Amino acid sequence: MSLLKTEGLRLKIETPLTEEVIESLKVGDMVLINGYVYTARDAAHKKIVELIKNDAPLPFSLKGQIIYYVGPTPAPPGKVIGSAGPTTSSRMDSYTPLLLSLGLKGMIGKGQRSEEVKRAIKQYKAVYFLATGGAGALLSRHIISSEEIAFSELGTESIKKLLFKDFPVIVAIDCHGGDIFKKL
Repeated sequence: MSLLKTEGLRLKIETPLTEEVIESLKVGDMVLINGYVYTARDAAHKKIVELIKNDAPLPFSLKGQIIYYVGPTPAPPGKVIGSAGPTTSSRMDSYTPLLLSLGLKGMIGKGQRSEEVKRAIKQYKAVYFLATGGAGALLSRHIISSEEIAFSELGTESIKKLLFKDFPVIVAIDCHGGDIFKKL
């Protein structure tokens, strides 16, 4: 269940995301994400789309989920995960509308998105969050568990199920058509 609570100037939400929470988020909102999030970069996205086209089961349900565009480094001794900073989101743009149409509700990355993705975010009531690039070591402190669930042959780009605790992001594109990059 998604909950929307305020903590200071930040909104605290939980996964999976609900339409109510997504509709309440606006461009520029500072958000703390709690709950399970899945990792996937371009190679994993390509494999997910192949599974969809072949009517094969997916490694996780897309419904209400968030995908974090990250390929975390291996965990150092005593840590859950290594550095886990966002990658450039536009590399996933060709896959994103399909995943949104199947229930994906959030994405975390860095950089701008294509017009097609922005239209799909609005159409399917989703949200795109920005995480701070270059701060992977700091962001990893908000990941309290990590489990590889698919595509181990991709190494650091395999799909992982992460548990977030107060993972800091900013709403970059909301379901109302707001785009932080147009405000700059």
